[in-house]
Amino acid sequence: MIHPTPAIVAQSAVRPLPRWALLLLCLAYAIPGFVGRAPWRYADVASFGYMHELALGRTDWMNPLLAGMPPDGDGLLPYWLGAWAIDALQGWLSPAMAARLPFIALLLLTLSATWYGVYYLARGPGAQPVAFAFGGEAKPADYARAIADAGLLALIASLGLAQLSHETTGYLTQLCGTALLFAAGAAMPWRMAWPVAAAVAGLLGLVLSGAPTLSVLLGLGCAWLVWCGKEAPMPRRGAASAVLLASTLGAALLAWQLGLWAWRIEGFDDGKEWWYSLLRLFIWFSWPAWPLALWTLWRWRHLIASRQWHRHLLLPLWFVLVAVGATLTTRPSDRALLLGLPALATLAAFALPTLRRSISALIDWFTLLFFSASAIAIWVIWLSVQTGVPAKPAANVARLAPGYEPAFSALAFGVALAATAAWCALVAWRTARNRPAIWKSLVLPASGATLGWLLMMTLWLPLLNYGRSMEAQVAGVAAAITDRQGCVASYGLNRAQIAALVYHGQLRVEPVSELPLCNWAVADAAMGPAVATLLPPAEWHAVASIGRPTDRNDRILVLHRVER
Repeated sequence: MIHPTPAIVAQSAVRPLPRWALLLLCLAYAIPGFVGRAPWRYADVASFGYMHELALGRTDWMNPLLAGMPPDGDGLLPYWLGAWAIDALQGWLSPAMAARLPFIALLLLTLSATWYGVYYLARGPGAQPVAFAFGGEAKPADYARAIADAGLLALIASLGLAQLSHETTGYLTQLCGTALLFAAGAAMPWRMAWPVAAAVAGLLGLVLSGAPTLSVLLGLGCAWLVWCGKEAPMPRRGAASAVLLASTLGAALLAWQLGLWAWRIEGFDDGKEWWYSLLRLFIWFSWPAWPLALWTLWRWRHLIASRQWHRHLLLPLWFVLVAVGATLTTRPSDRALLLGLPALATLAAFALPTLRRSISALIDWFTLLFFSASAIAIWVIWLSVQTGVPAKPAANVARLAPGYEPAFSALAFGVALAATAAWCALVAWRTARNRPAIWKSLVLPASGATLGWLLMMTLWLPLLNYGRSMEAQVAGVAAAITDRQGCVASYGLNRAQIAALVYHGQLRVEPVSELPLCNWAVADAAMGPAVATLLPPAEWHAVASIGRPTDRNDRILVLHRVER
């Protein structure tokens, strides 16, 4: 017998995940990585550099410059958000921490929007489980809530989300805008007020973050699928579709007025290595959501082929296809694929009602072994660095990060210990004989990803700051420049290096065009003979060559004008 839906779910399987546990998991995932760390290279510190310049009033809000260099992207919204936060919290928090607060809110808003998007898609008639002959099937609201919990867990479990969602860059604002638009497209037939606000905010967020093409494609797809859906009467669907269409056209017009339309398509690389790296990216970045998403498409294939426009499948599928297209045609590829994770997690959630018990058990055991082994490795390396026992991990750290001095934080240790204890308790609960729940197969992946990220952002944070920030290198550059009153001309440095020199070194860095006005200059040592051509030894004296401790090839030359 072929059921109209492959989901066969009893009411006993849709009990909700405790709200306090879900909220605590989201906070444990979102806050570590923003708190306590230095700006990291490259995109993170470069974006912060523009925010800092705007907050100090050193550059124009519509055309921000950093040592004469414009941003490498067209979106200004992330710089505005960070600058407003720095200005508002001046004297209360450090500029780096203040700039991160809006991005913490954006990540939490992304998680919330994903939950609501999955919830309203699961409320659709095509997504509901099979009705039992004698009753006992899952109630629509309870089923939708359980699927939404699973979708949020699948998003948190996605490995590629961790680092990129904790950077103060335009990619997080794009992710939040995509999630808001996704939630609006999912909820439109059921609600109007907040979905309209979410759609407008999402479209504007994408446009002002430098992704006008994606905003138009996603907005048009949402409008079409809302129009073709069967969840609500035609007048309501028509009104919702018209609002989405008008909002999309308005976003396109705004992008045109601001001059944000630009050709960003890059051709495919014919080399095999490029395709292999792209394949690796698809495999690990969206793990474990993509295998479950493929299983969903397979098990629900007859509904997709029925041309009945079941939005719980077609809406996330459209968002995923747009993100995959952007991944193949734009750079950097991982940043483009990031925007498809909420929709991919949605498709993954709809696989759970169709999984066999053996597959669920396989997911649990694989996750348990993988994340437990990862947590043990993090603890062992930390103990080795702190105590010297065992000796080999500490020796490897000393080789990779020469000059690093280990530091102990009682707070970080306490948080890491509590998170590890919570993981052990969760494993004991999951392996016990509990009542079935369709979201249980994703509890361990989401919690394991959170545990790994939290341990790294507590136990390993000093080491990661030493290796990934430019503070140590900039300290050497600043020490070599004895006169801080004048300007420092830069030659060949990228935006991240300049931002680090301005913030960490408290230097007034100017573009190379201002060279005649400056008595000091900094240059990228990799420029080689070009440095001697622009800064001839007869006029400039090389004072120091400062390397980054974890990369000997990354060196900054410090030069001083020869006095005559």
